[in-house]
Amino acid sequence: MLRSSVKVARRVVAGLVSVVALSAATQALADPALWKIQDHDSTIYLFGTVHVLRPETQWRSVKLDAALKSTDELVLEVVGADDMAVMQPLIMKYGIDQSTPLSKKLAPADWEKAKTYGQEMGMPAAALDAFRPWMAAITLAMAPMVKAGFDPKKGVEQVLTAELKADGKGLGQLETAEQQIRFFADMPQADEVSLLKATLDEVEEGPVKLDKLVKAWADGDVKGLESEFVTEMRTKYQPLYKTLIVARNTAWADELKTKLDGKGVSFVAVGAGHLVGPDSVQTLLAKRGVKVERVQ
Repeated sequence: MLRSSVKVARRVVAGLVSVVALSAATQALADPALWKIQDHDSTIYLFGTVHVLRPETQWRSVKLDAALKSTDELVLEVVGADDMAVMQPLIMKYGIDQSTPLSKKLAPADWEKAKTYGQEMGMPAAALDAFRPWMAAITLAMAPMVKAGFDPKKGVEQVLTAELKADGKGLGQLETAEQQIRFFADMPQADEVSLLKATLDEVEEGPVKLDKLVKAWADGDVKGLESEFVTEMRTKYQPLYKTLIVARNTAWADELKTKLDGKGVSFVAVGAGHLVGPDSVQTLLAKRGVKVERVQ
């Protein structure tokens, strides 16, 4: 039973940053934003992604495809997040609590909600009860998405990885899978429980709200995306915002600045929420003297 719950969780962890995840809507014409930083011998493209998409979602464009064709490597937040051999031991270590059941950490009404959403995902209550609150929050946030027709296998990262690997391109990462998991696992338990409670309170709104987010993304409307995603996160979930957005963007800006000292062309694809707002990767790069140009 625990093994089945780990399998469900492992699929979800591939989109860890999407605890407030962006999803997708069908677009007649796609024009998601694309940025570029460049010096005399190197180019780095920055592209915001969504981790879970409807199969029919359109998001490719001429400029995007040209950038992908020119690149030497694809750089993601993390590589191997959908690899069971990599993820299972990390989930067991950081996402499972055998000593104190989840039901003992929640108010009775919240535990009833959690069980209901878990059942919609085919997860027995006993398996869910072994999850830590942060793991339950990420897992249960996916329930209405799957029900509404979203497919984790259709996420931008999965598509680009398969495509560029087939073309013989290199593959790099900004973080490790363990680092990503620990952004959640190292939170104080009170923050974990608050995250889960917020998820339970808002999970039914997920598909509609996230369709709005992705419309802004696919239209290249960075101000709209900031308003829908970053502003709310900064206001309602400050500890999570500082951990998941500010700290990581700061580290990535430093890494990209160093990468610019090398040679060649790289295509960096990270969650779209990292490329909008006052603490975006582009803003932090600008503070480090790196010019960022929007090309789409």
